[in-house]
This record gives sequence, C-alpha cells and structure tokens, in this order.
Amino acid sequence: MAKIDKKVVGEGEMQVVAFKLRKEEYSFNILNVQEIKGLTDITRVPYASDFIKGVINLRGSVLPVIDLKKRLGLMDTPYTDDTRIVIVKVDDISVGMVVDEVTEVLVFNQSEIEVAKSVDNEIGRFISGIGKLDDRLVIMLDLNAIVGLTDELK
Repeated sequence: MAKIDKKVVGEGEMQVVAFKLRKEEYSFNILNVQEIKGLTDITRVPYASDFIKGVINLRGSVLPVIDLKKRLGLMDTPYTDDTRIVIVKVDDISVGMVVDEVTEVLVFNQSEIEVAKSVDNEIGRFISGIGKLDDRLVIMLDLNAIVGLTDELK
C-alpha cells in the first residue's frame, strides 16, 4: 500500500498520478487519488456492468473496482506484477481503478495542458485534457465520467 505524497504546487499548476494502460500514459488529478495498492482478490458482483471488476475490502470498507481498460474500450491484457489498483475519491464515492502500471507523479503548468475538444469518439467523453511534457503526451482522464456520475450510474 502506497500513500501519495501531495506536494504544494504553484498557481496554474496541476499535479497528476501517471499510469499506463497497455503502452499509453494516462493520469488522474492527484487530489482525487487516495492510495495505490497491489492487485488483491476482487470479488465478482452478479449483474454488474461489464467494466465493474467486482469489489474489494479495504480496511473494513467495501469498494467497487473498475477495470479501466474495459471502461475505456481498450483491448484487455493479462495482469502482471506491475498491475495496481488506484483508489480514487470522486465527490464522496471511493472506487478502485485497475491499471497496468503506475509510473510517477507529474506536475503540469496550465500552458502544457491542452483541452481535449478535438477527440471525437466514444473514449473522448472520458478525457479532460492532454498534458504535453517534452516529447511525452499524457492523457488526463475525467473521473466523474469514468465513475459514471455524469451518465448511466448517476
């Protein structure tokens, strides 16, 4: 279990937790990330949406776990030793997100973030922006849309 060190960032900056799904880099705003834990037993829930992997017991609380690749419509890959569950909190809802690998914490200036209005496909509704850092592009995900607070799970 890894706690996240949330540093004070300057005005106009955003700190994110970067992770990989397949070969691409994605991120969540660090203010939403509670902790990162290794893959553990996930109990399947009958009749849940196909992207809901199941539930886990986290220190006495039952949390739903979302398979982020399925939620984003990406091709599935086997779990590895690097697979992690990122525990995020959106409004008052805590949820686990299965990711292939957590890479690092990054800080972006507002000038390095492009609003993702040009993405015009099904996955586009889950993207809040694209961070540009040197030669890297990091896709910033909208947790409200992923968790379903803006659509079918509301």
